[in-house]
Amino acid sequence: MTAPKEKRLAREMNNREESERPKQWQPAQTLPEPDPTTGYTFRWVRISLLNKADQRNLSSKLREGYEPVRIEEQPKFKLLTDPDSRFKDNIEVGGLLLCKIPEDFIDQKRRYIENKNTQQIQAVDNNFMREQDSRMPLYSEKKSTRSFGKGN
Repeated sequence: MTAPKEKRLAREMNNREESERPKQWQPAQTLPEPDPTTGYTFRWVRISLLNKADQRNLSSKLREGYEPVRIEEQPKFKLLTDPDSRFKDNIEVGGLLLCKIPEDFIDQKRRYIENKNTQQIQAVDNNFMREQDSRMPLYSEKKSTRSFGKGN
């Protein structure tokens, strides 16, 4: 009874290989995408520009909360690393260092920037409305409209 099962398995394997779609060529990505990690967002941070170290950019990103990603965390990048890199245990590709930051920091940064934008808009509106005269009132409308032309 085992012989018919073996024949059936062999036939099923052949059918899958024959019905499989041929793979298509795709251009290589400039920067490979890291595997997602729960709770973190990844970003490529510039560490050199025109073969000169960009210490200012790197130090500002580190102060913001970015941490360099170690090769052990993303093993698929092992072959892509630069052997002459200053960051031996980290992932560097073409003058960019792969860094991670907690998603909470990204949310805090987004809220901070939104708050700054709101404050700037209010300051401009207050300055504009300060010039108002009762004989000729100014209006500060906060809505936009769109219209479509008629096809003649």
